Formats: sequence, C-alpha cells, structure tokens
Amino acid sequence: MNYMEVTLPNYSYVFNFEQEFAHYETRRWMRENWTYGFYYVGVYMILIFGGQHYMQSRPKYNLRGVLSLWNTLLAGFSIMGACRTAPELLHTLKNYGLYHSVCVPSFIEQDKVSGFWSWMFVLSKLPELGDTIFIVLRKQPLIFLHWYHHITVLLYSWFSYTEYTSSARWFIVMNYCVHSVMYSYYALKSMGYRPYKSIQMIITTLQLIQMVVGCFINLWAYNFINSVPSSSSMESSGPYFCHISKLNIKLSVAMYFSYFVLFSRFFYKNYINKDYNVKEHHSNGYEQQQQQQTNKIKTSNKSVTRGGGVGVGGTPAGNAISSNAIENNYKAKYH
Repeated sequence: MNYMEVTLPNYSYVFNFEQEFAHYETRRWMRENWTYGFYYVGVYMILIFGGQHYMQSRPKYNLRGVLSLWNTLLAGFSIMGACRTAPELLHTLKNYGLYHSVCVPSFIEQDKVSGFWSWMFVLSKLPELGDTIFIVLRKQPLIFLHWYHHITVLLYSWFSYTEYTSSARWFIVMNYCVHSVMYSYYALKSMGYRPYKSIQMIITTLQLIQMVVGCFINLWAYNFINSVPSSSSMESSGPYFCHISKLNIKLSVAMYFSYFVLFSRFFYKNYINKDYNVKEHHSNGYEQQQQQQTNKIKTSNKSVTRGGGVGVGGTPAGNAISSNAIENNYKAKYH
C-alpha cells in the first residue's frame, strides 16, 4: 500500500541501518518462516521442564554477573525501541486520529525508523525466551504465567507481522515502554542496588493498563470493521479500510484478556491481600528472599489467632505461603 500523503515525525537523526530497512523483505521472510515459531516453542518447553528435572539433584548457579548484563542489554534495547517508535504513534494520533493509528499500517510500510524497530520487536521475542534460563539454572519456581506469556507473545507477534496488523503500532509502543521501566528496575536489582520497592507495584500497574488498552484497541477495530462494510478488513485499500483480520482480533483479545486476569490475580495477592504478601521473587532469577523461618513464625501466629492451623482454601497455612511464593516469582512482562 502507498501512504505517501502521510507525513512522518521529525526525527533528529536516522541511522543507516534504519534508512536501509526494507519492510517487504522482512514480511516475505516472516511469511515463509513464522510457523517455525511452533518448533521453537516446542524446544523451549522441552528445555525448561527438562532442565528443571536435570537441576533437581544439582546445586543452583549464581549467575549474578550474567544476569546483570542480560537485564541491562534488554533495558537498553527497550529504551531505544520506545524512543524510536513512540514518536510515530504520537505523531499519528495528533495529525490523523485514532482511526489511522488503529487501522493503517503506515508505521511499517512508510516510516523506516518505526518499521525497523517494529521488526526488531518481533524478532526479540525469540531471544527473550532466555529469561527462563535463569529460573531453571538458579532452581527457582517456574509458574504458568511466565512460560505461557513468553510462548503466546512470540507466536502472536510473528503471526501478526505476516499480516502487517495495523493495531500492532499500539502494542509495540506499549510493550517497549513498559519493558524500559521493568528491565531497568531488574538491572539495578541484579547489580545489588535497592530501588524503591513501590516501583514493582508501578510496573504491574502499567502492565494492567497495557492489557486494558490492548483490549480496547481490538474491540474498537472489531466494531469499526462490522459497522463499515466497505472496510472489508484486510482486503480493501479504500478510505475506510482497516488492516486487521477478524482472526487476529480474536486471538489478540483472548491473549490480552487472559493476561489481564493473571496479572490482576498477581496484583491482588501481592499488593492488596496482605495475608498473602511475602518477600518478592524475580522470574529471571536474581533474588529469592524467602526468609522461610520468619514466614513460618508469622504463619504460626496467624494460625493460632484464627483458632486453627489452616490457611486460605483449607490448606495448611505454610503451604498457602509457599504457593504464593511461587506466584510471586513471575516478573510481570507483555510483550
């Protein structure tokens, strides 16, 4: 499609690798290879659960230096991605409105800067699976939300790129921005610094907002496609087309809604329900401050006060704390 009438943000500098970005070549490659994502996911699942079994009888690794480098690199990448994609979204909203920002994929097909970093975003979902390596090698709890999030984001991102899903403009910018804060926070933690703990709550809040906005964008697009027959979704290039397939919308809504439910549960247990609150755990394995003896004493005191040794849901109080410790392990993440 040709969007030559659309103006671009005034970038202060464009790198050579951005200027040389050819979107049609990347789309062709992804159309030919995106299904390999299922193989990568299969290998990933085998490695993480097989790795857990392998590590059962072996001492855990420290990996603090490697983890610090890993988080720092991802923080830098996310910050750069946010700085290079957010201007295009803001420019589009200001000059062309919500419709264009949701339905027209000019952020890939015309804007080389935003297009390049959108491509980098999609590709980055494969190496980001490496987050789980730190959980396995440090023998920390691996919860459902962590690996479910990783595999669904990878598969959805790769599939969406084959269609040039126009609403991805929103999803990419939001994810870059949240990851900029999140990985910076964990980079500082892994280096031994102690940033304000409230930042962790802010990160989870940002992620919940991200899920709500994601659902809103998808529902807005679905309503537009149904209310404007001539939009014809992916087929039309007229004045009222919307470059999103209904299948993509359904997949995206299901994904964002499931994330919202899981993150809401995480938020409730960690920041609202104080009976469940324990020391924080990190999914990429830097810190696991359990203080088991202290928790046992606190749990015992609560059990006596309540007139019994049973925790929430009829389970022993110690088991309730242990279960929540596993839940707290997840490092909130979209993208």
